[in-house]
Amino acid sequence: MWYYNAEIIKTPKTMTILGLQYSKDLFQDADKMAELGIKRYREVTPDGRYFNNAGYSIDTSGDEVVGTYASSGKDTDELTKQMLSTIKSQLTSRLQVTDWYYLRKLRTGTDVPDDIQEYSDTLYAEYDTKKAEITAMTKMSYITEYQNRPYTEVRKVETYKNNKTIYGPETKSSTRHINMCMHWTNNPNDEVDPAFVSLTAD
Repeated sequence: MWYYNAEIIKTPKTMTILGLQYSKDLFQDADKMAELGIKRYREVTPDGRYFNNAGYSIDTSGDEVVGTYASSGKDTDELTKQMLSTIKSQLTSRLQVTDWYYLRKLRTGTDVPDDIQEYSDTLYAEYDTKKAEITAMTKMSYITEYQNRPYTEVRKVETYKNNKTIYGPETKSSTRHINMCMHWTNNPNDEVDPAFVSLTAD
């Protein structure tokens, strides 16, 4: 986007400046735009997950014009209600994948595999923990941290040789910001990621 004469220009267009008309190709000529006083424009907005846009201010003093929206925090009670709804949905969807083991036991008497029973028990425990953590949140900072918790992931480096993917032995690390509402123990029947080494909270 660009800024000229108190106007925010979102897409290139024909311009009339000082009685002269310029085609939209003008916006491909940085030197000419600078000569005419057309500046790049960008906006700074608060994270819409947690804040509403409030007052607006604009700084035209630099080579780039910056429009900034002040932030107004959303209601933390409403945000935690949404988070509680999310974890309940997450628990339900994960349990549905293994429900058939329990239906089979009712119909045929076949025992639920130990790893599936352990997985189910773990999900319920994780839900109880998440529910308690979210219910206790009273500040926006707690909410934003919970939904953007930094983790370090270590993965084996992938190389390709003779049309085959080889994993490791070299590894690489990267930082991930994880929404804890969506972070649960993996189903033991999930496909194993051959490149995965570890995921650790920072």
